[in-house]
Amino acid sequence: MTAPGVTTPTPPDPSTARARGGFARKLRDNLTGHAFLIGAVVCFALFMWYPMIRGVVMSFQRTRRGETTWVGWDNYTRIVADPSFWIAWKNTFIFTILALALGYVLPFFVAILLNEFRHAKGYLRVLVYLPVMLPPASALFLFKYYAYDPSEAGLFNAILKGLHLPTSEWMQSPTMTIPAMVIASTWMNMGSAVLIYLASLQNIPGELYEAAELDGAGVWRRIWNVTIPQTRLILALLAMLQIVATMQLFIEPLILANGAGTQDSATSVAYLIYQHGFFQNDLNGAAALGVIMLLVLAAFSAVYVRLTTKQD
Repeated sequence: MTAPGVTTPTPPDPSTARARGGFARKLRDNLTGHAFLIGAVVCFALFMWYPMIRGVVMSFQRTRRGETTWVGWDNYTRIVADPSFWIAWKNTFIFTILALALGYVLPFFVAILLNEFRHAKGYLRVLVYLPVMLPPASALFLFKYYAYDPSEAGLFNAILKGLHLPTSEWMQSPTMTIPAMVIASTWMNMGSAVLIYLASLQNIPGELYEAAELDGAGVWRRIWNVTIPQTRLILALLAMLQIVATMQLFIEPLILANGAGTQDSATSVAYLIYQHGFFQNDLNGAAALGVIMLLVLAAFSAVYVRLTTKQD
């Protein structure tokens, strides 16, 4: 019996004790993994998340002579009113569309062609991937001073002259600046996409092609009805990655066109951010322009994920 006024302690729940012991045991077992995870999170927080948050905050401020004041949407209205803003977006969209037309389609068909070879596959893959291993600046200087030389000594003009076609000034021509940048960018970056497509093509069962051949399907029918459906997820993923990458066009106009190019024909949004931040000492305007680009890319990514989710 228990004396009046004395409470009997409740025995601990065995299931709760087991749960706590299991959590502690898992924590001890995965201590090394958690330590590496914490390091990665700290690096992301310091070098990615904090600069992004800081950039958003700066876009609503104005700093003059060391004094910072809140100005609301003034930086955004000032940036949007700048004529260079719309020129940069137009050039960026044109570059993205042309890069998709060439730099997205060409690697896929190069991968299909390489997949059909029975000999020297390794050599051809290295040959295709070789431009990716070059530093981007070196590759672009190669194009600028060797391929795009406006004289007849330039590689492309020599080819055009040999074909009895009119030569071009390339980077000095406002109409040829963006196509020339697309050609250089495609040559530099297509190797990675080709290897990804090759890996995807080799996972397609050969029985599907044999069945298509028995049904009388030609080469283009087999590509349309077998190859593309079987690589649909990889095609969709690389399309999104390429659009996001090409929208951040920067190093090509900086090196090939010395920044803005003739009549602002090479000015991109990323280069305009660089120009505001480092040439005009307008860090707040550069931050506002960066936030606008972030919102545009985020909106595109959200629409893309929504559409692909419905399709799946």
